Amino acid sequence: MSLKNLLPGRLGFGTAPLGNMFRAIPDEEARATVEAAWDQGIRYYDTAPFYGAGLAEERLGQVLATKPRDEFVLSTKVGRVILDEIETDVPDFGEKGGLFEHGNPNKILHEWTAEATERSIEGSLKRLGVDRLDIVWVHDIAQDFHGDAWISKFEEARTGAFRVLSRLRDEGVIKAWGLGVNKTEPIELTLALDEPQPDGFLLAGRYTLLDHAHALQRLLPMAQEQGVEMVVGGPYSSGILAGGSHFEYQQAPPEIVEKVSRLKALTEKHGISIKAAALQFSLAHPVTAAVIPGATRPSRIAEDLSALHENIPAAFWHDLRAADLISPDAPLPDAA
Repeated sequence: MSLKNLLPGRLGFGTAPLGNMFRAIPDEEARATVEAAWDQGIRYYDTAPFYGAGLAEERLGQVLATKPRDEFVLSTKVGRVILDEIETDVPDFGEKGGLFEHGNPNKILHEWTAEATERSIEGSLKRLGVDRLDIVWVHDIAQDFHGDAWISKFEEARTGAFRVLSRLRDEGVIKAWGLGVNKTEPIELTLALDEPQPDGFLLAGRYTLLDHAHALQRLLPMAQEQGVEMVVGGPYSSGILAGGSHFEYQQAPPEIVEKVSRLKALTEKHGISIKAAALQFSLAHPVTAAVIPGATRPSRIAEDLSALHENIPAAFWHDLRAADLISPDAPLPDAA
């Protein structure tokens, strides 16, 4: 199914921050943020067992369980099974070490087999308090978590998760499936397979104002040719494009801080917000179906909605090109 036909609107809600990413968020603040998203009309919610070892799913579910199930679209991910036992060692999350140190203390089984996929879905349904999922993404079978071993994890998913999700889609249990990753290569590899194809993909951090040239080289032309659509995760590049200090889930290096300062100078010159530039840039590619910024404060929802509809003059995009701050191949809003 086309993601654009399935998703209700171009702005969704990403729940990684609800898993206590970077900081411990009070339960009431998390609940108020999800309620704010609902009250302001957002009807697509994305989550994952990995976010705080089930914490984000639990918090999202506490709110969505009170809403009519037919009125929202829900996606979660497979590849992590949350166990009942408590983790006593420091978990190894590859490049993302410490990301959810304030999450639930449960052990996480990292596995993409058919059996683990079924267990992951069962666990998600229970934590979310719903009877069905709309979209399931295969999570993090990429270099940032597995280094050189990522190909073996991909193969595990190809013969396990991919086939389970294809069957569930064919049976009408779910409406769509794809990959949810922070790297382009696993998606490129999947699109090249002579097997049942995904309906779309969730690409986090790789189609933003700060990082998009690589995705434009190979992945997005492949996706466009095959009619496979994209949800853009992390449109604010882990927060640096929304007033934060993180890039790629870590403190931003000096060269990124410098680039953001140049971007901000142009947004100030044209009297627009950098959030608006970030969201509307990510949405301008024809493959993009939606963006899903995360939030942990209710006020952020209104900011995101305002940014989505803010009027950005064509001169701003021309200035970005002239300053070599975006790729010459990047599609721009209204063909600016």
